Amino acid sequence: MDTLRRLFLYTWRYRKLAFLAYGALLGTTLLSLLIPRLIGDVVDQALGDQQEQAVQGGVAAAGTETLFSLEPIEILFLFAGFILGATLIKGIFTFSQVFLAEYLSQRVCFDLRNRIFNQYQRLSFAYHDRSQTGQLMSRATSDVEQIRFFVSQGLINGALMLLTFVAVLAVLLLTNWQLALLSLATMPVLFVIALIFARQLRPMFSLVQQETAELSTVLQEDLSGMRVVRAFAQEGRETEKFLFRSDRLAVATSRTMELFAMRNPLLQFIAGIGTSAVVWYGGLQVIAGGMSLGTLVAFSAYLMLLQRPIRMLGMTINTYARAVAAGERIFEILDTQSEIEEKPDAIDVASVAGNVSFEQVSYRAGGLPVLEDINIHAKAGEVIGIVGSTGSGKSTIINLLPRFYDVSTGKITVDDYDIRDLTFRALRQHIGLVAQETFLFAASIRENISYGRPDATEEGVVAAAEAAQAHEFISQLPDGYDTHVGERGVTLSGGQKQRVAIARALLLDPKVLVLDESTSAVDTRTEAALQIALKALMRGRTTFIIAQRVSSVREANEIVVLDEGRIVQRGTHDELVTQPGLYRDMYVYQLQEQEEHMARQRAAQAAGNGPQDTLVAVEGGNAGETNGR
Repeated sequence: MDTLRRLFLYTWRYRKLAFLAYGALLGTTLLSLLIPRLIGDVVDQALGDQQEQAVQGGVAAAGTETLFSLEPIEILFLFAGFILGATLIKGIFTFSQVFLAEYLSQRVCFDLRNRIFNQYQRLSFAYHDRSQTGQLMSRATSDVEQIRFFVSQGLINGALMLLTFVAVLAVLLLTNWQLALLSLATMPVLFVIALIFARQLRPMFSLVQQETAELSTVLQEDLSGMRVVRAFAQEGRETEKFLFRSDRLAVATSRTMELFAMRNPLLQFIAGIGTSAVVWYGGLQVIAGGMSLGTLVAFSAYLMLLQRPIRMLGMTINTYARAVAAGERIFEILDTQSEIEEKPDAIDVASVAGNVSFEQVSYRAGGLPVLEDINIHAKAGEVIGIVGSTGSGKSTIINLLPRFYDVSTGKITVDDYDIRDLTFRALRQHIGLVAQETFLFAASIRENISYGRPDATEEGVVAAAEAAQAHEFISQLPDGYDTHVGERGVTLSGGQKQRVAIARALLLDPKVLVLDESTSAVDTRTEAALQIALKALMRGRTTFIIAQRVSSVREANEIVVLDEGRIVQRGTHDELVTQPGLYRDMYVYQLQEQEEHMARQRAAQAAGNGPQDTLVAVEGGNAGETNGR
C-alpha cells in the first residue's frame, strides 16, 4: 500500500489535470446511465399500444398517451435523436477523459524518469560498480512504462469502473430492488475470484519484469562488447545466453498469461449466471404485468454496464499489481542512499591554488584493504608521479581525489580544505581527469573536447587539440572537428581517443590535472611528442601522473611507488634508479624491453621485409594507432 500511496503523491502534483479527467469521467458516467433509460422509454412510449395488448393493460400503457400526443413513429424519431445526441456528447467526454488521463500519466512518467536519471548520476561509483547496466536501464524504461499504464488505466479508468458500478447499482435498486438483489447474488463470488487471481498474478508480474531486466542486461553487454565477441568468435555462445534469457522470459510471460486467460472466462461465466437469472425472473414479471418491457430492456442494459466493471476488475487489479511490482523496483533505486553525500553546508570555492595533500589515507572496498596509510603532499604546480604494478592501487588514489569514492580513514585536502567540506561542483571543476579507460560521447569531436566548457570558442578548442597533439589527425578527418565519432568513440583509434580526452581535460583549464595512464594507448613517437606538450602545459598546475611506464614520470618532482596498496618507495627518478627496489626493477625491465624492440626494428629494416615491419609496429605499440582508422 505504501508503494501505491507514493505513486498517488506523484499524481497529486498534477491534481488540476486529474480533476479535469475525473470531471470528464463523471460526464461519461452520467450519460452512460442516461442512454439505457432513453432506450427503455422509447420501448414503452413508442411501442406502448403493442405492449398493452401483450400484457393486457400493463403499467406502461398509461404513459403512451401523455408524450406530446405524438404518433409512435414520431416518438421513435424523437428518442433516436435524444440517444444520438447523448452518444455524441458522451463521446466528447470520453475523448477528454482518455486524453487527459494519458497526458497526466505522461507527466508523472516524465517526473519519475527524471528522478531516476538524477539518482543514477547522484549515486556513488561503488553502487554502479555493483549494479548491472541492463537492470538500471530496465527500471528507467519498462518499469516506468508500467507506472504510466497504471496512472492512465488504473487511477482514471479504475475510478470510472468504481463510479459506474456504484451509480448503476443505485439505479438498479431504485428500478426493481428484487431483480437487483438477484443480479447481485454473483457479485461477491466475482470479487473473491478476482482478488485470488490478483494475489497470484502479482509475484508472476514481478518475475516477468525481473526477467525482462535480465534479458536487457545480456543484450546491453553483447552490443557493448560486440568487437570482443567477434574477435574471439563467440557469437554462438552469446546467442545461447540470449536464447536462455529469452526463453526464461517467454516461460514466465506464458505462465502469467495462462493464469490471466483462465480468469476472464471464469469471471464471464459467473457474470452470465447473474444475467440468465435476471432474464428469467424479469421475463416472468413482464408476462405477469408487474414490469414493463421497456423497464426490463433498460434493466438489462444497466446490468451490462454493471458487469463491465466486474469484468474489468481483474485487469484493473492486474494494473495495480504490475504498478506495485514496478514501483517497488523504482523506489528501491530512489530510496538508495549514496555512499558519497554532499554536506548541506558544503563550501563552494570559486578558485584554488592547487595544493593537494593525502594525509594518512586508507580505503577499504567490501571489507578488504585497497590502500593503507597513504601520505602524499603536492604543492601548487608540482608534478607527482604514481607508479606500481597492476592492482597496486594507483587509480584508486586518483578516484579518491574527486570523491568518486570516500576515504575510509584519513583525509584529502585541497588548499587546506577537506574535500568532504566542498561541494561536488567546487571540487570537480578544478580537477581535469584523463582516465585510463577513455570514454567519448557519440557526438562530434568538437562537442567531446568542449564537454567541460560548452561555451568554449573555436580557437580554444583548436588550441587544446594542438596541445594534446590531436589537431593534425582531426584536420585530416572528412568533417574535421565536426566529425561524429561512434558510440564510445569507436571510429577512432585508441591513441586518437586518448588525445581527444587529453584535449578535453586541458580545455577545462583545471588547477589540478590527473593523467591516469593517459599515454598508455599511444605509440612511442606520439608519447614523446605528447610529453613535450604536456610538460609545457603542466606549468602552474598540480599534476598527478598515474603510469606503468617509467618514461612517463621521470620528470616528476616526486615519484610515489605503490605495491599492494602501500607506498614502498618515494623520491625523484634519479634517486630511485640508484636504489634497489621495485622502481629500479621496472626501469631495468622497460629499458631492456626497449633495447630489444629497437634491435628487432633494426633487424627488420636491414631485412627489408614488409610483414616483419608490420610485426614490429604491432609489438612497438602502434597497433592502437592504426586500429579503427
